[in-house]
Amino acid sequence: MGRILAIDYGTKRTGIAVTDVLRIIATPLDTVPSQELLNFLKVYLQKEPVDEFVVGMPKTLKNEDSEIAPLVRKFVEELKKTFPDKPVHLADERFTSSMAMRAMIDGGMKKKDRQVKGNVDKISATIILQSFMEAAR
Repeated sequence: MGRILAIDYGTKRTGIAVTDVLRIIATPLDTVPSQELLNFLKVYLQKEPVDEFVVGMPKTLKNEDSEIAPLVRKFVEELKKTFPDKPVHLADERFTSSMAMRAMIDGGMKKKDRQVKGNVDKISATIILQSFMEAAR
């Protein structure tokens, strides 16, 4: 069984999280510049077995697409073309950034480290992935 890889896509940088091979735990993997994301994934998938992707879909409080949603949908199409044999699931990502910030505070992360925006992105991806896994159980 391969990993599930989650993507919190952003205009500048993207947070990535993965499961272990048994799909028990979601952990932050990395934050990469969004324009380098597909290349990063190609290299990663050559080294690690990944069976499917989960991409966070930004929604408003009214459950409508946010202003960045068209960019995410465009990325999802590119992802499907690049990895046609891998299912791509969309997951609601509302509140993940605030949940990530709360998790960093509760976890005792220093303020200096919390201000590194990439940390929020990869923890947000982890929350998206953990929520996806819990919903699938």
